[in-house]
Amino acid sequence: MDLRLLRSSIRSSAETLFSRSGGPGGQNVNKVNTRVTLRLPLSLLAGLSGPELARLRETLAGRITGDDEIIVSADGERSRRSNLEQAYARLEGLLSAAARLPKTRKPTRPSRKIREQRLRSKRIHSELKKSRRLGGEE
Repeated sequence: MDLRLLRSSIRSSAETLFSRSGGPGGQNVNKVNTRVTLRLPLSLLAGLSGPELARLRETLAGRITGDDEIIVSADGERSRRSNLEQAYARLEGLLSAAARLPKTRKPTRPSRKIREQRLRSKRIHSELKKSRRLGGEE
C-alpha cells in the first residue's frame, strides 16, 4: 500500500459536501455550513492492490453504501477548514487500517518448562482442595 498515492487519491476523488452543523458555535451554527461530509467511490481509489481493496470491502462492508462509496463526516470544530482536515484524516486512517493485511499466525508449542509449571500448579491446587475436604486425606 502506497500511503502517499492513497492520500492524494482520496483528496482528488472524494466529493466534499458542506452542511449546517450542530454542536459548538453559538449562533454561528445557524448561519455557516461547517459540517463536512466526504463521499469516496471505491472505484476511483488508487494506491491499493487487489487483495487490499478486497479486504477493505470486506472489513468496511457496514460503512459502504449501495453505490460502492464510503461516507465520512466531521462536525466537531467551528471552522470548515478544521472539519475538512479532520474528515480527510479520519477517512485516510479508516482506509489504511482496513486495507492492512493481518500477519499470519505462526503456530508455536509451549516449552517443557512451561508445561511442567502448569502441571505443578495443578498438583498444588489439587492438594489444597483435597486438604479442605471433611475427611481430610483420601
